[in-house]
Amino acid sequence: MKTTIIGFPRVGSLRELKFASEAYFRQEISAEELQETAKELRKTHWALQQASGIDWIPTNDFSFYDNMLDTAVLLNAVPARYRALELSDLDTYFAMARGYQGKEGDVKAFAMKKWFNTNYHYMVPEIEDTTEIRLAGTKPFAEWKEAQAQGICGKPVLIGPFTFLKLARFTGEKTAEDFADAVAAAYCAYLKELNTLGAAWAQLDEPYLVMDLTKAEIALFRQLYTKILAAKGSVRVLLQTYFGDVRDCYADICALPFDGIGLDFLEGKQSLSLVQTNGFPKDKVLFAGAVNGKNIWRNHYDRTLQLLDQLKPHCGEIVLNTSCSLLHVPYTLRHETKLAEQYKKHFSFAEEKLTELAELAQILDAPVPAETAAYQKNTALFAEDRCCSNAAVQQKVAALTEKDFVRLPAFAEREKVQKESFQLPLLPTTTIGSFPQTKEVRANRAAFRKGEISEEQYVAFNKKQIADCVALQEKIDLDVLVHGEFERNDMVEYFGECLDGYLFTEKAWVQSYGTRCVKPPVIWGDISRAKPMTVDWSVYAQSLTKKPMKGMLTGPVTILNWSFPREDISLQACAYQIALAIREEVLDLERSGIRMIQVDEAALREKLPLRKSDWKSDYLNWAIPAFRLVHSGVKPDTQIHTHMCYSEFDDIIRDIDDMDADVITFEASRSDLTILDVLKENHFRTEVGPGVYDIHSPRIPTTEEIQNAISKMLERIPVEKLWVNPDCGLKTRGTAETVPSLENMVAAAKACRAALKQ
Repeated sequence: MKTTIIGFPRVGSLRELKFASEAYFRQEISAEELQETAKELRKTHWALQQASGIDWIPTNDFSFYDNMLDTAVLLNAVPARYRALELSDLDTYFAMARGYQGKEGDVKAFAMKKWFNTNYHYMVPEIEDTTEIRLAGTKPFAEWKEAQAQGICGKPVLIGPFTFLKLARFTGEKTAEDFADAVAAAYCAYLKELNTLGAAWAQLDEPYLVMDLTKAEIALFRQLYTKILAAKGSVRVLLQTYFGDVRDCYADICALPFDGIGLDFLEGKQSLSLVQTNGFPKDKVLFAGAVNGKNIWRNHYDRTLQLLDQLKPHCGEIVLNTSCSLLHVPYTLRHETKLAEQYKKHFSFAEEKLTELAELAQILDAPVPAETAAYQKNTALFAEDRCCSNAAVQQKVAALTEKDFVRLPAFAEREKVQKESFQLPLLPTTTIGSFPQTKEVRANRAAFRKGEISEEQYVAFNKKQIADCVALQEKIDLDVLVHGEFERNDMVEYFGECLDGYLFTEKAWVQSYGTRCVKPPVIWGDISRAKPMTVDWSVYAQSLTKKPMKGMLTGPVTILNWSFPREDISLQACAYQIALAIREEVLDLERSGIRMIQVDEAALREKLPLRKSDWKSDYLNWAIPAFRLVHSGVKPDTQIHTHMCYSEFDDIIRDIDDMDADVITFEASRSDLTILDVLKENHFRTEVGPGVYDIHSPRIPTTEEIQNAISKMLERIPVEKLWVNPDCGLKTRGTAETVPSLENMVAAAKACRAALKQ
C-alpha cells in the first residue's frame, strides 16, 4: 500500500522560519538569507519524509506566511493598493500579510480568518473588479524542481479553484461566477506547466466541499473542473478534501475525471457510508485519510485496519493518507526531553505520524498483520490504563442542574445596575488584556522556570512590570485598565499549568498564522483547579489605581479548543470540567474586589461543525452553556466581559448574545467592520467593542482613522452600548507601536464624545 501526507509543518522543528522571517522584518538579514533558510527547511522536510518511506511527498505546501495568500499571488490577485507601493515581490507579499507603513505608502493587511475548524488563520484574498486572474507566479514549479533535484518524487499541492473563489472577498460588483472562466484557465495553465516538468501527481485541495453546498455552488464546482480536467494531460489530478465529508457532492466528484479522490475518514462522519452505499469508481485511487492530522494521540492501528477492511471491497487502489495537513500538529517529539516516557509513548507529532504511516503500510503488506511486532506493540499500548480519571471531578459534572447555567437577575436589570455602579463615560476605552511581552519579560519567566532566580525575584519583577503598565494606561487615560499579563506565556498554556489534568511540552509549537506559533497543552486527565490562578496579580494591579481593573481569564471553550483534547471522553464533558474550574476563579476574583472580569472565548467558533445541521446537536448546545456556567454565580454589579476574534460570527450571533455576558469585544478591523450590520439586524443586546484597529499589523492607526471607525459603529450601535478597544491583545506588538496606537485610540474616543455632546 502506498502512503502520502496532505502537507507538512513548514516553520521547522525549532521554529527556524519564524525567527528568520522576524529577523527579515527587522532588517537584520537580507531577502537572500531568508530564502536560503526556507530552502534548507524544505530540503530537510522532504528528506525526512523520504527517509520515512512516504511514497508521494507534497511540494508547494511550504509558505512564508499562508498558502491562500500564495495562491492569490500565483493567480495575479494582488490588489492595486499593494502594487502601487512598488516594493519587491517578497515585500509586496508581506505587505498583503502584515500591512505596510513607510515612505512608499500606508496600507492595511488582508483580512485574516480561521481556516475552517482549526486554530490556523488564513489570509482572505481580495479580488477587485479590475483583477486579471492568470497564472502569474512560478513558486509551485520552482519548489517541485528543487525536490526533483533532491531525488524526491514530489506531489505539487495547491489550493483548488473552488475553495479559492469561495473564500476570497470580492470588493466590487463582480462575483465568483464572473471570475470562474479566468480561474479555470489559470489552473489549466498550471497543469500544463506540471505536464511539461513531468510531475506525476497534482494535488488540488478543496476543503470547501465539506461545507453545506447549494446547487449553484455544486454547479460552479463542476463548471471549473470540467474545463480544468479536460486540459490535465498526463499529470494525474488528486482532488483532496479534509475536515469533513462530501455528502452534498459525492456523486458529482465521482463523475468527474479525477485520478484520485482524498476523503477524510476521521472528521468525515459520512465518508465511510458514502463509499459503502454508493461505491467508489474503480478507475480512481482513493486517498484514505485515516491518520489524524489534527490531534497528537497515537493512531490505533486495529481501528485503522478495520476501516481499510471496510473500504477495500468498494475500491480499487487505496493510498494511506493523513486526514488533513500535518501543519496542525507539532513537528517532532524528539525535542521533548522533560516529558516522561509513560506519556510520550501515547503521542504522535508530525514526524511520528510519518512513522505510523510506514508501519501501517508494512502491517498491511504482511501475510498476517496481527502477528507483526508493530501491530502487537500498538495493541498493547491501547490496552493500558492511562490512570487519568478523577471521581470527584466527574461527580461535580454529573451533579450540575439547569439553574447552574442561568445568571440572575436578567440582563436588562444588570445593565442598569452596572451603569450606575461604574459611572463610565460614553464610549469607554479599554484593551483586550495583554501588553507587549518584551525580551526582558520572557527572560524573567525563563530564568524562573530554570531555577536561576527565586520566586520572590520573579514576582517582584512582574509587579514592577504591572505597576509600569498601570501607570502607562493612566497616562494614556484609558477608562478600564488591565494588568498586562506579564506572568503568562500563553492565554491557554498558562491556565493549563495552573490546572490538574494537563501535560505540557517544551517545543511542540504549532503555527497559528504567519510567524505566530502556539504551544497547545495536552489534556491528559480530568480537569480541576488546585489553587487560585490570577487573583494575586489582579488584586495587586487594582491596588494601584482607582479605575476599574479587569480580571483576565480564558474561557472553557477556548481552553479546550486550543488544547489537544482527550479522545476517550466527550468534548462536552471536558468543557464542563474546565468551566467548573474557571467558575471557581471567577468567584474568587469577585470576592477579592475585582468587579470586571473578562473571560475570553477567542476560539468559540473553532470546533463548530462546518455543517449547520450539526450545530445544535454537536456543539452549541454545550459550548454556550459552558460559558454561562462560568459566570452564572456572580453578583449583578460584577460586569462579565468576553472577547472573540478572527472568525465568522454572522450566523451564530444570536447564540453569542445568549452567552449572557455583559460586554463582548470582537475582532472587526480587518473585516471592515462588516459585523456591525449583523449586530444591528439581530438587535444584539450585549454591549460591544468591535476592534477599532488591527493589532496583528505593525502599522500605527491615525486618530482620524479610528474616529472614522467609531463613527461607522455609531451608525449601527447605540452609543450607550459601544466600547472602544483594539481588536485583540497586544502581546505580540512592540511598545513603539502600542503606545502611539492607544494614544490615538483614546484621542479618537474623546473627540467622538465631544462631538456627541455638541
